[in-house]
Amino acid sequence: MTSADENPMRVGVFGLLGSGNLGNDGSLEAVLGYLHAAHPDAVVDALCGGPEVVASRYGIPATRLHWYRGEYRTAARAGAVVAKGLGKLVDAVRTAAWVRRHDVVIVPGMGVLEATLPLRPWGFPYSLFLLCVTGRMFGTRVALVGVGAAAIGDRPTRALVRRSARLAGYRSYRDTLSRDAMRAMGVDTARDEVYPDLAFALPAPAGGPDKLSAPSGLVCVGVMDFHGGNDDRARAEEIHRRYLDGTTRFVRALVEDGRPVRLLTGDACDAPVVSAILEAVDSPLVTAAEAASLADLMKETAAADTVVATRYHNLICALKVGTPTLALSYAAKSDALMDRMGLGAYCHPAREVDADRLLEQFRALEKRSAELRHTLAERNLIAARQLDDQFTALTAALFPPADLAHARTQETP
Repeated sequence: MTSADENPMRVGVFGLLGSGNLGNDGSLEAVLGYLHAAHPDAVVDALCGGPEVVASRYGIPATRLHWYRGEYRTAARAGAVVAKGLGKLVDAVRTAAWVRRHDVVIVPGMGVLEATLPLRPWGFPYSLFLLCVTGRMFGTRVALVGVGAAAIGDRPTRALVRRSARLAGYRSYRDTLSRDAMRAMGVDTARDEVYPDLAFALPAPAGGPDKLSAPSGLVCVGVMDFHGGNDDRARAEEIHRRYLDGTTRFVRALVEDGRPVRLLTGDACDAPVVSAILEAVDSPLVTAAEAASLADLMKETAAADTVVATRYHNLICALKVGTPTLALSYAAKSDALMDRMGLGAYCHPAREVDADRLLEQFRALEKRSAELRHTLAERNLIAARQLDDQFTALTAALFPPADLAHARTQETP
């Protein structure tokens, strides 16, 4: 019999990782931390959107998710259309070859079972389906760990997402709404559990920046290149204009009150929104952060008196470090997160940003700052214990002792 030490478990991580979305990379970092602590002998590599970033930042081998590099660009020319179609066939072969080299594949967090932002069925939903169906074909356990889900109106997208979830060997969700959504789409969720978002497992900054050295009254405003969801394509520009105008008016009102404002992002695509606000509110009180990770975002939000943010993982970073936070909510997941952390009253719709009403909510939030910091400290302790339970359950599901003792012996090509 071959020992697990001689033939360690081969674990793959899969998703739009290293592609500029800090939340996705934070979920990956949390899972890698778990693997390093609980399964240090596991051999880990990635099939992901940004392999160069993942390899350099996390020190694991990484393969590009898509053969065609223009996968997420609109195919306007005939040649691009053909290349994109050919890429779907090539990706089926590439994904199968990658999956069969692994004992386990983990999809770390992310909203992989939702379409709250614009999404095409032949994009990531197709990639996830390839992963799950080839995992079932080759006996590789596929785990959707702490993922987000939501009801999907588009029928092809819904069909791919539903089938992928059914084929996965393990599922857990980052909120109850996600589990309920998958049940409503016909997935048996009787054995699926709900835990806090994986990003809550990341270490908080050691002290963060010196609070005393931060500008007095600092407000972090997290912005997003927001155009509505998958069902809002017909009025995407109207939604974006309303969001940008309302957010800009709010920032201007803060500056008129003498408050320094620090603009945050969570994805590379958010940069134009930052530029637009800086141009519209021409003041030395408004600056922009250059965060490269959730750790950077946590340091920024820890330095602030208050945070107002749109992106889901901007909210998580602020809540994780205990800073009173107001959500510009673009999906039910944001409302659920805020409610879970005791701040459910402080949500404002991103589709209908009313600067005056937002300012009222902001001032009400600040009046309860000390109380809410205490609440967040308590909720963070609970989240930490629940994520310990998540990782214990994951080990039981994916690394049973019998399998560790009989890990496959064939060499990775």
